[in-house]
Amino acid sequence: MVLSSLVSAGEADQMVLGAFSSGQLDGWKPRVLMGETRYMLTPIDQIQALRADSHACASGLVKNTRVDLRQYPFLNWSWRIENRLGELNEQSKSGDDYAARIYVVVSGGWLFWKTKAINYVWANTSPKGHIWPNVFAGKQAMMMALRSAEDEIATWQFEKRNIVADFKKLFGEEIQTVDAVALMTDTDNGNGEVTAFYGDIYFSER
Repeated sequence: MVLSSLVSAGEADQMVLGAFSSGQLDGWKPRVLMGETRYMLTPIDQIQALRADSHACASGLVKNTRVDLRQYPFLNWSWRIENRLGELNEQSKSGDDYAARIYVVVSGGWLFWKTKAINYVWANTSPKGHIWPNVFAGKQAMMMALRSAEDEIATWQFEKRNIVADFKKLFGEEIQTVDAVALMTDTDNGNGEVTAFYGDIYFSER
């Protein structure tokens, strides 16, 4: 399968955060939790993407950007994983690992306990569509399985989420902005190894 770029930085109906297909990592900062997942831009399927290699470690990349959801309510991205992490209980601390995940964060500022995040994950054992609170952060970080063990590996999957609707569903709140988007491939709790790829990430009007 040939993956073509879905974004154009010049189009007014899109706000591009991750133009990986253009070889750009501008504004993406590392966030290290336990060891460092290796992130690098690399060609695959005749386009450049962000590759993540994790060996019993957990670190991510964060882009702190205020996004006006009244103009750009939809988050779009593509991702693929090259192998699975196995039979992990994702509702336990020892199984809180994911081959790929995308965070959307609403900051509480100094009131850090008011910070909320949705974690869109490629789950290991949880069924597609399942929602649960993160075992470390509780209900401040809600998990949503967009992909699971039933999805093929080494195959690009394309996602589009209405962030306003998802926050309303998961937190019961009407939000107008988000403050950051992050991605992470992590294997520290289960001591596993995985490779994943992330395509371009952007917000859109529709």
